[in-house]
Amino acid sequence: MAMSTKSGKGQKSDINITPYIDILLVLLIIFMVIQPKTQYDLEARVPQKPPEEVEQNVIIKSDAIVVSLDSTGMLRINQDAVTLDQLGARLFDVYSARANKNMFIQGDPDLPFGDIVRIIDVAKGAGVGDIGLMTAGGG
Repeated sequence: MAMSTKSGKGQKSDINITPYIDILLVLLIIFMVIQPKTQYDLEARVPQKPPEEVEQNVIIKSDAIVVSLDSTGMLRINQDAVTLDQLGARLFDVYSARANKNMFIQGDPDLPFGDIVRIIDVAKGAGVGDIGLMTAGGG
């Protein structure tokens, strides 16, 4: 299918790409506008290295609250068994009278992280400040 170009006024077979570029620019602007500006995440802090020299006569006060969740789903606050429904009220009672609002969560490594996030959500609602995550070995 050859086209004759004797006089130069024949049919043109070029593709006009100007409308496509206009559509591309409009889509680019739309995607830039609908991009979410707020990022939702959990704040994490890296543990600091303990000091090399610790005095021998220092008394370490252990008043930490540890919420543990084992592989069977048993939930405990410092070895006291509690259900997930009771957890918020119990933590609110504990932390309403405390100046130290720190808590630790110790979970079984085989648990889905969503179970731990539910505990974090309940704890934040009960007034807990900083939450630390512990491994099954305690460290």
